[in-house]
Amino acid sequence: MTERKTLNLRSASEQADAAPTLNKKGRGWKISEARLDALHDRAREMRRHSSPAHKALAERFAMADFGRHKFTRHAVVGSAIVDFNCHTLGLAIAIDEEDTPEALATRRDKSLHAVGIRVIHIPAADILSDLDAVTAMIGDAMRKRIAEKQSARRENRTPSRTSAPPRNRGAYAPKDR
Repeated sequence: MTERKTLNLRSASEQADAAPTLNKKGRGWKISEARLDALHDRAREMRRHSSPAHKALAERFAMADFGRHKFTRHAVVGSAIVDFNCHTLGLAIAIDEEDTPEALATRRDKSLHAVGIRVIHIPAADILSDLDAVTAMIGDAMRKRIAEKQSARRENRTPSRTSAPPRNRGAYAPKDR
């Protein structure tokens, strides 16, 4: 008689603590094409049937001028769907509805944080009650994220570039032919 094999499942708390591993090439996440297609279909369906809070914030974003930054509705980022995503800033906005499972949101946030994307959680009731305050909070988060990216860029500069003497562009230099 052979020994019976059983399927070992991790508990919900263990799943929430572990962020998915990154592939670091291609699309960056270890997900199949079929799963990715299913995620895009789900995001498309979510765009078609948005909540009132999501519609209100989307209308505000459509009227706002963020310069070169743009928020995409129900964007697929890796293996997660976020309510709004600004790719250039690495900033995602999650609208907290009453029916959102907390363990799933925590796992999604950890996986997004692992690739450098910051997630802002906004309760749907706040969006519906005081949209101006929510917009101001998002603007503050955008300014903070821009400052973080600029300081990271400054820290990563090589000293040889900054210490090199400036090129004399006005002097005549014959071209080699």
